[in-house]
Amino acid sequence: MIQALFDELGQGDFTFDIKRDGNGRLTHLFFAHPSSIALTKSYPYVFVMDCTYKTNKYKMSLLDIVGVSSFNGSFYSCFAFMQKEEEGDYVWALERFSKILGHGQQPSVIVSDRELALMNAIKVVFPGTANILCVWHIEKNILSKCKSQFERGEDWETFLLAWTNLIESPDESSFDEAWHRLEVEYEEKEYILKNIKNTWLPFKERFVYAWTEKYLHFGNRVASRAEGAHGMLKKYLTVSTGNFHEVREKICLAIENQYNEIKAKIASEKLQVTHKFRIPMLKELATHVSNFALGELFKQYELATSSILGPCRGHVSKTMGLPCAHMMTNKKGESLLLSDIHPQWRIDIRSFSNVDGGVNGNGSEIERFLKNFQDKYKCMPLVEREDSLKQVAQLIDSPIPLTLEPSIQPHKGRPSGSKKRKEDDSTTRDPSAFEIAEKTRKCSVCHHFGHNNRTCPHKYENTRRSPHFVLANQHVNLNMLETQFECEINTSLEL
Repeated sequence: MIQALFDELGQGDFTFDIKRDGNGRLTHLFFAHPSSIALTKSYPYVFVMDCTYKTNKYKMSLLDIVGVSSFNGSFYSCFAFMQKEEEGDYVWALERFSKILGHGQQPSVIVSDRELALMNAIKVVFPGTANILCVWHIEKNILSKCKSQFERGEDWETFLLAWTNLIESPDESSFDEAWHRLEVEYEEKEYILKNIKNTWLPFKERFVYAWTEKYLHFGNRVASRAEGAHGMLKKYLTVSTGNFHEVREKICLAIENQYNEIKAKIASEKLQVTHKFRIPMLKELATHVSNFALGELFKQYELATSSILGPCRGHVSKTMGLPCAHMMTNKKGESLLLSDIHPQWRIDIRSFSNVDGGVNGNGSEIERFLKNFQDKYKCMPLVEREDSLKQVAQLIDSPIPLTLEPSIQPHKGRPSGSKKRKEDDSTTRDPSAFEIAEKTRKCSVCHHFGHNNRTCPHKYENTRRSPHFVLANQHVNLNMLETQFECEINTSLEL
């Protein structure tokens, strides 16, 4: 079955690589669709990386690498099935990804969550790339770890606001001030401060705006692209029990539909321009730059013509690769030029017709090699010709090592043979820790977090369950019983 998969990948012009264990079983599978390779080489600047699960019967995790298009949309770059998620596994996958990008080519930014093994692998394979951590995942981690420390919902919301102000600090001095205020205000919450210090502050340069706004990330500070890509992929897969052949077919369908949509959108925007973008400042850019980029430029144009323009921080040009309102003001009415726009947003230079189907054009490399061999073969003496042909024949006829199916990874939780556990073929992921924390119910007595109505310290206040109420009620009941007993005695005596 695995050899048949290799044949399908080869015939489909995929770029792929594998890794086996000592028993010949598949442990890693990296592959990239030829259309994905064309998009990756056309948009090599920003990528989002994240693993997803419940996609195959072998229960192998799937590393999904997602790129960003001219329209601020997403596309699948490549995939890697891995049995483990250790640093060596990620290094193996990223080295194959780097070969698709090309020799010496490194992304400007890679967005990920706080997966230490992946972060270390990015540092090894792409030392010149900025690794930004997803602020959404950080907030949800804070929620799962710290929300239980607040009894009142209002206090939790106040803390979240202070945390957001810390993340959005525009410079290092503002960050130091915000962190000092947080330490003073929540001095009694030792657990929260310790968690933040140990878990997140060592990586502050990867998510605080004072540092991340120096990188060309095109507005990508969260890993939502990868989450959306996971969801779209699982709509095609429908079940989590498919083999690699079935998964490959579904992934191909998703990629081809995505690729055709991007091509159609490029063709459409080359012909049509939104009416509000037909202004002198943008006239040289229409039909050459995507509508998304024109929309961002139009926002800066409105800001430049308003009276609320503040000092220039270079934020837009550094992070988006687009002229800011201050640059437009300096133009003094002159039109922006195509040279002012980062190539990421250009649609006039996109051409995906030269999809070579491999890393660095493997097909053309083989043809060039055969042509050189043929020219050299003509100049060889007879004996050398025979030796050369034997070497080529030996290479062609050499047996391919047998690759066996991956061993199915054990399920978490109850053993698969347990009667209480039902077999699940759903692709829906298990709830995260923050989702469990968000579903924590408030106490029905005092409406605070961190406890329920059984352990509520206020449950006896002004309620019929108060001990005083119970004792008084018992005394009343005894008096009623005595009175009833006396009445029955008197009645019996009269009779």
